[in-house]
Amino acid sequence: MFGYLAHIPQVLNWLLIFLVIVAAIIGLLFLTRGTAVRRVRSVGIDGTPVAPNESEFVLTIALLTGTPVLAGNRVEIALNGDETYPRLWDDLRSAKQSITIQMYYTHPGQVADTLTSILEERARAGIPVFLLYDAFGSRPAKAYMKRLRAAGVRAVPFRPLRFDHLWVVQNRSHIRGFIIDGKIGWTGGFGIDDKWLGDGHKTDQWRDTNVRFEGPAVRQLQVAFVAGWSEATGELLTGRITVDHYKDGVALAGLLYTAPSLGSTPAERYLALSISGAKHRFFVTNAYFAPDTNFVSLLAESAKRGVDVRILVGGPKTDVRAARLAAHGRYERLLRAGVKIYEYQPSTLHAKTFVADGIWVSVGTMNFDNRSLALNDESTLMILDTEVGQHMERVFFDDLSNSAEVDLAMFERRPAYEHLLEWGASLLTRLL
Repeated sequence: MFGYLAHIPQVLNWLLIFLVIVAAIIGLLFLTRGTAVRRVRSVGIDGTPVAPNESEFVLTIALLTGTPVLAGNRVEIALNGDETYPRLWDDLRSAKQSITIQMYYTHPGQVADTLTSILEERARAGIPVFLLYDAFGSRPAKAYMKRLRAAGVRAVPFRPLRFDHLWVVQNRSHIRGFIIDGKIGWTGGFGIDDKWLGDGHKTDQWRDTNVRFEGPAVRQLQVAFVAGWSEATGELLTGRITVDHYKDGVALAGLLYTAPSLGSTPAERYLALSISGAKHRFFVTNAYFAPDTNFVSLLAESAKRGVDVRILVGGPKTDVRAARLAAHGRYERLLRAGVKIYEYQPSTLHAKTFVADGIWVSVGTMNFDNRSLALNDESTLMILDTEVGQHMERVFFDDLSNSAEVDLAMFERRPAYEHLLEWGASLLTRLL
């Protein structure tokens, strides 16, 4: 009997080791969790998904993402820093009631200096200014935050990198959201850094697409800010600002705010519905193209059924080489299915847009990767409008004139070591 009892501590040690290993595996699977949607089909007789030009499409989007797509919005596409910052600075200087900002990336320089000066002036003029900055993406900007707080700006970090926040450390707020007086909204891929200055055609000037809008979608962007602010501060903000509706605006628009969740996410459902709904054309511009196998299949199937699927991604000047290598690991299957792939040449491509059938447009922060679809908070303006759709198609083809098309035969002849690098990068795609 005593001999049996002597083995109990050893058994307990092995049991503890086993539990630690299981917990580690569960934690790793949680940190790298992917998306669930594999295909889209209608419950109707032929199983054909709803297309963007059908009246049921926006209702389907609203039901499956939780975001209504509404009339009464004005929308202006702003390309690169040249079309973004001057207009944004004017909007901020005109604020008379409030400014709320949610920003992922901030870095010292001319752009940060200008923004800080404007916010200081508005705060000292008595305008309430609220700034929610991601603690990871805006780490180098601590000196700016001190200046802003001294001027009366409420500047708060989102999900600080602390031990008691480890369980959400991989879930970042990738949102870009500027709201002026509850009436003007901005989102897109831009950050507060000098590399976004310029026209996107020179090596040190990033190519990006942003959007300014007015109308009901602004309040949807405000919801994203309030959700982040309440988590960061425990303070739930409300207001009494009237929503303006514009008869001369786009047909329909809605601001999709997505946050991490278990299982199927609104972000993946939105993207899957858009890919499968396209009947004629689906043009994607995306900085970090590293989709899961499920989305590679959706794109390939669209091309096989006759949709003109074209994908513009970052080229040799991309800022994240691992993402480009991971994208290369998807090229062969897509190219064999008839998808056309292009790589932007002049500078770092950072835009996150698509246009389906020249009518359904997406402009925002969402990358075509697992991090955006499953792990990050993101903001995307959805637009159903022929004029905006045609404009975005012109932008797409203008970018193609500065891009190199990937040729399948040449791509297959790349060196063997690149296959190895692509395999290694693909292992990281759940976190990219």
